[in-house]
Amino acid sequence: MSLSLTVIAIVNHLNPKTFEKQYKEHLCDFREWKKEVNAEALVYPENFGKYMSIDEVALSKDELYTVITNKEAHGKKGALAALIKGTKGEIVSKALAKVPIEIRMKVKEITMDFANVMDWICRTNFMNATLVGDRFHAQQIVSEGVQEIRIRLRRKAIDDENEMMMECRKQKISFRPQTYANGDTQKQLLARGRYILFKPSNKWSHSQRERAEIMFQEFPELKKAYDLAMYFRNIFETAKTQVNAKIRFHKWFEKVSISGLSAVISSANTMEQQLGKILNYFPNGSTNASAESFNARLKGFRLLVRGVSDVDFFLYRIVQLYV
Repeated sequence: MSLSLTVIAIVNHLNPKTFEKQYKEHLCDFREWKKEVNAEALVYPENFGKYMSIDEVALSKDELYTVITNKEAHGKKGALAALIKGTKGEIVSKALAKVPIEIRMKVKEITMDFANVMDWICRTNFMNATLVGDRFHAQQIVSEGVQEIRIRLRRKAIDDENEMMMECRKQKISFRPQTYANGDTQKQLLARGRYILFKPSNKWSHSQRERAEIMFQEFPELKKAYDLAMYFRNIFETAKTQVNAKIRFHKWFEKVSISGLSAVISSANTMEQQLGKILNYFPNGSTNASAESFNARLKGFRLLVRGVSDVDFFLYRIVQLYV
């Protein structure tokens, strides 16, 4: 478990600022490390393996870094293979050129989201690797289409309620919004129904089930969108082969195309374009969860040290933990 220098200082009855300065200047080799490496392109060829993940993470002031991790290290020592400032393909590829071609050719599989630049980086630098689209990103994209419908309906509910309030004021009568059996008003129903739409119905609580029944009865298009999203999710959970998954995805595309739900159709179009990478999920069930977990570790460490005032020193400490 990593501890912040502040915690170590407090436990040992030291001044935190003084201790951090002493650690940085004298107790570690940070100054020598900084002279020897390019902190904007940290690449460790020895940590590349057969199964990798690629993602982006914001470390400081929304500065994005491309992070490549080795799944076989399970987020521990040896997990960090590359941490490169920026997400431009040319910049990342230039940094990855430090990795001998024979090592990059041994990468068998790399999981990723659906950003075009990540696709370009992987195809350019890992020529033998199978590119696997992360199922959770795919599900998120489809869920965002469902949420777009919910948000549109909620905005209309807010506008309708505001109009009724103004009309009541003109008539000098008190306004009482309609409430449903569970006590929600229409706009509350649509606001509180957000998390229901992300989960399959067998994971709803009693109150969520009650809210869902009311919401779907009031807004049939939301029910239709939700059912399509769950159909999509179910393919990942039950399809056993790429062939079976491909057949079921095409059936899903057909269902979406005749649904008349533009937001879900837009999501489906994205999925259809990425279908090749999505189907690569099924042989091994590989996801980008390890990359997301590693990114969460970086963000957690950033919180632990109360922000990043010295980016190079922060990167140095990351390297000590994960290289």
